[in-house]
Amino acid sequence: MKKIILSAIAVMAFGFTNAQSTRFGVKGGLNLSNIVGGDVEDSKSLVGFHVGGFAEIKITDKFAIQPELLYSAQGSTFETGPLFGDIDVKLNYLNIPVLAKYYIVPKFSVEAGPQLGVLLSAKSEGEDVKDGFKSVDFGFNVGAGFYFTENLSINLRYTIGISPIAENSDVDNEEEYYDSAKNSNLALSLAYKF
Repeated sequence: MKKIILSAIAVMAFGFTNAQSTRFGVKGGLNLSNIVGGDVEDSKSLVGFHVGGFAEIKITDKFAIQPELLYSAQGSTFETGPLFGDIDVKLNYLNIPVLAKYYIVPKFSVEAGPQLGVLLSAKSEGEDVKDGFKSVDFGFNVGAGFYFTENLSINLRYTIGISPIAENSDVDNEEEYYDSAKNSNLALSLAYKF
């Protein structure tokens, strides 16, 4: 993971020095998130939102690097049975994705890249449960965007968690890694570039 982040930083640094142009923007939209993994049972998606800003650094006409800074409300709903109903676990992150973006045609792009998430708060039924979750989360994004105009676009992105999120998760082997709880998030965004 460290190699991926260092590579992304190197690409960004190269991009800043050789960039054709840099445009800044704001974005926001809906999240459909869940906590998934081998030991997670009876979970359902939770609807949240995200909002933040980004910089699109054009390297060539077709290729850009896009770092973002997003507040993201994520989590999951867990079924506890007919007596207790469903329990929501709400996780709020400051997410920092760094995406490689390729324009297939001027109005359509695809993107992929790593993401660092910093846990801001964690609540379950109004109670603070932040101590039960790791303060840092790593994920990987894939997505696509469609541009209505040069400034206005819509984007669909999926983020798969690649690090366990539970504080007590001790991962010693591949099986324990796959059986650990991780974030999963589908985001639909509307973005505006200045």
